[in-house]
Amino acid sequence: MTIAPTDPTAVLDDIFAGAPLMAILRGMGLERSVRLATAAWDLGIDSVEVPLQTAEDERALREVVRLGAERGKAVGAGTILTVAQVDQAVAAGAAYLVAPGLDADVVRAAQERGIPILPGVATPSEVQQAVALGLTWLKAFPAQWLGADWFRHIRGPFPGVRFVATGGMDATNAGTFLDAGVRVVAVGSALEDESQLPRLAALLAR
Repeated sequence: MTIAPTDPTAVLDDIFAGAPLMAILRGMGLERSVRLATAAWDLGIDSVEVPLQTAEDERALREVVRLGAERGKAVGAGTILTVAQVDQAVAAGAAYLVAPGLDADVVRAAQERGIPILPGVATPSEVQQAVALGLTWLKAFPAQWLGADWFRHIRGPFPGVRFVATGGMDATNAGTFLDAGVRVVAVGSALEDESQLPRLAALLAR
C-alpha cells in the first residue's frame, strides 16, 4: 500500500504542536484504551499511541483511530518492529509509527508508504544514523534512565533533532525533561492516577 508522499517532519510538527504530552496505551485492551484515549483528549493531550503487539491491540488501535478521527486527532501505532507491522498499522489507520529501536529497514518501509516514524534511540551513534536516514523527530528510550541531562548534551551536535521522551515518564518528572529541551513527553499509567491529572494539566497549560 502506498500513500501520497508528504513531508514527515511537517506532519509530526503538526501532530505534536498542540501539547507537549503524548499518551501511550500499552496492552490495555479495547475498552480501557478507549476510556484512556478519551481521558487524554479531554485533558488536552492530542497525541495518543497504541502499541501494536497482539490482535487485541490491533482492535484497540482501529477503534481509537475511529474515535480520534471524530475529534480530529491523529493516533499513532507503537512498538513497530517489522515491515509487516508497518503495513498492519497503515491498514489500521495509524497516522504515525513509533518503534523502540532504530531499524533502517523498518524506517525505509515507513518512508516508502508515506507514514512518519519515530524510531527509538539512546546513543549519539543512533541519533546520527537516524539523521542520515532523513529523520528529524526521534523517540528517546528509555528516557528516565538516560536522564534529562542526556538531552541537554545531545542538542549540541544535533540541534535540529526533536525528541519525544519515553520510558518512566509521569507528572513527577515530565517538567524536568521538557525544561531540558524535550519537545514531547510520553506518559502511560499516569492517566489513571487521579493525583497526577492536575499536574499533567498544569504541564499542558505551560
